[in-house]
Amino acid sequence: MKDFNPASETASIVSVTDRVTRVRLNAPATAVHFLGDTAVFVGAEENVTFAKDDEVKDIAVHGGGILCATSDGKRVAVGGDDGKLVSVDAKSNIETLATDAKRRWIDNVALHADGTVAWSAGKTAFVRSPKGEEKSFDAPSTVGGLAFAPKGIRLAIAHYNGVTLWFPNMGAKPEFLEWKGSHLGVTFSADNRFLVTSMHEAALHGWRLADSRHMRMTGYPARVRSMSWSAGGKFLATSGSDSVILWPFASKDGPMGKEPGMLAPLQAKATVVACHPKDDIFAVGYSDGTILMVRIEDGAEILVRRNAGEPVAALGWNAKGSLLAFATEDGDAGLLTL
Repeated sequence: MKDFNPASETASIVSVTDRVTRVRLNAPATAVHFLGDTAVFVGAEENVTFAKDDEVKDIAVHGGGILCATSDGKRVAVGGDDGKLVSVDAKSNIETLATDAKRRWIDNVALHADGTVAWSAGKTAFVRSPKGEEKSFDAPSTVGGLAFAPKGIRLAIAHYNGVTLWFPNMGAKPEFLEWKGSHLGVTFSADNRFLVTSMHEAALHGWRLADSRHMRMTGYPARVRSMSWSAGGKFLATSGSDSVILWPFASKDGPMGKEPGMLAPLQAKATVVACHPKDDIFAVGYSDGTILMVRIEDGAEILVRRNAGEPVAALGWNAKGSLLAFATEDGDAGLLTL
């Protein structure tokens, strides 16, 4: 993997740690999303926590463990081991989107820009339109991840040995992209040309959708648990190493035949990465609790949080890119205003 000329370890790093507002959580968070300028920290059990300025409020959304969460900027949708899929909006209004008939765990969820929602329980993926029409698809094995394509109602369903591309509003047979192994997280590029999965093994796998050509994306020392597209989709930033691995997607062939870049090396493993929504910048959290902001062009680094405590578990930007929220595995959390 090729070096992207990161700032040298001996260089003095600008710090903005004094501009972070502490957020007191009653329990560790596993994810964070924004509704406007309100950060929504998703707990491992029962509650989400709204944080804005100095106001912090817990909201009970499930009767047990929370297994998945996503947001479209208007609502945060969370699935739980109580068999329910629930959403909460910026005014704290809670809506039950679905209840599994067999009370199975809701372990994946995806939201489309038009209001369509998808979720999975076991081997079955479900889609419900804004009008309430519901359809389902049985995957070959337990669903590992869900993602809507940026254009049209096409759902990628990751599972063992590949990904199924399903058009729930059409009678066409779903398309199957095969690659042996267990596929978990799944994401489309913003231009709808590429699909990438994170795998149970320490690797990603990708396809160029025009011709289903494979993209082997290997070389990680650990499993990739976090993926984030840079502004405009030029890079896919990932965790899974002691640097942030950046795969280039600007050309028509994506990363085929190219080495990825490496930024922000540290004596710790990158655990979560979140790209800025408008600029070529990303935030990265590490296993030692460090958080950095990094400029992709030259690798310049800004320290957001010093190494302390448990690994960073969650990072998220608001839509304007003016707020960064974070949480660690031991429940420490904060908001940085830029």
